[in-house]
Amino acid sequence: MIGARWNHVRAEVDAAARASGRDPSSVTVVAVSKLQPVSAIVEAVAAGVTDVGENYAQELAAKQAEASVDVRWHFIGKLQRNKVKQVVGRCALIHAVDSLPLAQEIDARARAQGLVQDVLIAINLGGETSKSGVDHQAVPALVEAIGALGGVAVRGFMTMPPWPEQPEDNRRYFRALRQLRDSLATPARPLSELSMGTSGDASVAIEEGATLVRIGTAIFGERGA
Repeated sequence: MIGARWNHVRAEVDAAARASGRDPSSVTVVAVSKLQPVSAIVEAVAAGVTDVGENYAQELAAKQAEASVDVRWHFIGKLQRNKVKQVVGRCALIHAVDSLPLAQEIDARARAQGLVQDVLIAINLGGETSKSGVDHQAVPALVEAIGALGGVAVRGFMTMPPWPEQPEDNRRYFRALRQLRDSLATPARPLSELSMGTSGDASVAIEEGATLVRIGTAIFGERGA
């Protein structure tokens, strides 16, 4: 069942990429496995999933200890500073860095392990108080400040706009994120990754330049099922 769902999701992502004149390989599907059992992750990887996203540090660590799979792990939830040690070095990408103190904690943990941790800056474009992320006006200064840290590399941006009634409702947020990235990118710091779009609006996000889409239920079914 997971295999069939995955094939359907990947086909839809590929079609959206081609319709936008993009190479489908330029869009990575991060399969969101929050509250799913390890067996579901193993099944998904066997079906072709290459990237898995977790929201909670303890759940990430537990699943990595149990699962024997060749997969890139992503941390996509809100990361508390006291949980950083459970995430740094365990994930290819941390999606939701929303403050300099958090970046500094990641930097310290990364340098202690002799590595550079790739991160995305989370930006709250929808203005929802229930969601984390920095205001877009604070992004240029935060990019510069994090860029000065030796153990952290900003690879791009992430946003989680309001849940849409129609996928088209979030186009303005996705476009704003891409335009912000374009205004700040340099040859030395291309900010090439844009993590935006979920099951409800992934196609629109891809049209606006998403390189990472986060999809859970459409692949795994209902959480905890």
